[in-house]
Amino acid sequence: MRIATAALSLGLVLLLGTPVLAQQVSREQDIVDLRLGQRIMVDDGSCPAGQIKEVSGAKMTPTGVVRSAKCIPRLGPKKR
Repeated sequence: MRIATAALSLGLVLLLGTPVLAQQVSREQDIVDLRLGQRIMVDDGSCPAGQIKEVSGAKMTPTGVVRSAKCIPRLGPKKR
């Protein structure tokens, strides 16, 4: 039983520790079908150096998904 619990714990640590590759676009207008909870990085130069804009589907309304945008730290090298 301990081995099964340890294997399950290790699997969860590996799964949760794996970085997720987020979709990245160069203009916010390029985001056409944003889903609730989805996060897309926008590299349009509107955030300070070392940061990138994160647009997310924040709230569901009768007319669709409301977007939320904020600047977050850039984790990797800038893509061209």
